[in-house]
Amino acid sequence: MKKRFTLLASLVALVSSYAITGAAIAAGAPTKMAWYVPAPHPYFEAVKAGVDAFEKEFKIPVKQQFGPDWNMDSQNTGMLALAAGGYNYISTYPADASAANGLYDEIVKRKGTVVNFGGSTFQPTPAVAAVMTDVKGAASIAAKFVFDKIKGKGVVVNVLEVLEDPNTRLRKEGIDEVAAKYPGIKIVEVAGIKSEQEAVEKIEGAIAGAGGFVDGIITTGFVPTMALSKVLAEYETKAKKHIAACGIDDDPQILDAITKGYLDATISQNPFGHGYLSMTILKMISEGYKVKSGVYKIDAGSVLVTKANVGSYKNEISEVTKKIKADLATKYLSK
Repeated sequence: MKKRFTLLASLVALVSSYAITGAAIAAGAPTKMAWYVPAPHPYFEAVKAGVDAFEKEFKIPVKQQFGPDWNMDSQNTGMLALAAGGYNYISTYPADASAANGLYDEIVKRKGTVVNFGGSTFQPTPAVAAVMTDVKGAASIAAKFVFDKIKGKGVVVNVLEVLEDPNTRLRKEGIDEVAAKYPGIKIVEVAGIKSEQEAVEKIEGAIAGAGGFVDGIITTGFVPTMALSKVLAEYETKAKKHIAACGIDDDPQILDAITKGYLDATISQNPFGHGYLSMTILKMISEGYKVKSGVYKIDAGSVLVTKANVGSYKNEISEVTKKIKADLATKYLSK
């Protein structure tokens, strides 16, 4: 409660300072587009590639800004500064699923438009859309894959990243719901991971704590999956035992672990689509389109990557992006 009050007080102070300068987006102002992320992360670099592609294709400049940290106060400062600078179409990842709505409210009051990418604010929300992975669904697919791999019986470690992230909570829900259908599965959960080294330590600790009787591991964040690919390679070499595992994202290190057989699978998201499609939607809205009633979350797709399709899965993801783009003017927006 104290944290929320602090965030609100900070937001009010920021709004007041911009109001004094009169730096609000005027009605009929020219279109200025921005892409804002709370802090550097490998995922955001992949999303940036989609934003870059949008700029190149449509010849529309996009102000690309990385914030300093995952603190909502910092996002308030950064995005209100963009609004004060006349940026009226903004794609962003919310640092806080609840508090970000207050920030978006102020931007909308200034005649701005916000599209979430990668994650959603709590609904109802001033954001007009969210281009993202169905993270709960993707985690469910990963869980079912691992549970079936060990024939529905055994100890499975669920490695979660930061619990404050709304996506982490959804991923946990997805895994728990699937686990409830497998009475022979026992879930051991580790969470609160903010670095690869911390992930290595917690994964190794979970394996040791189970006395070596871990049958499966699920990681639903990039950092834990990078750690997992290293841990499994070393574990299998030393223990001469394979642990069924599924991660997320498609860093070359992760794909190499799949190719060599240490990691069974990963869920490839569509970060390129998160960037490209969110900016395309903003462009269309600037041209007079509106998001259709009942449309908010737009699933940018994901693919389960195994040794069988490790060489071709990118084509599947690319086709999803093309299909969504083709459907934007009919399925998701209208004029």
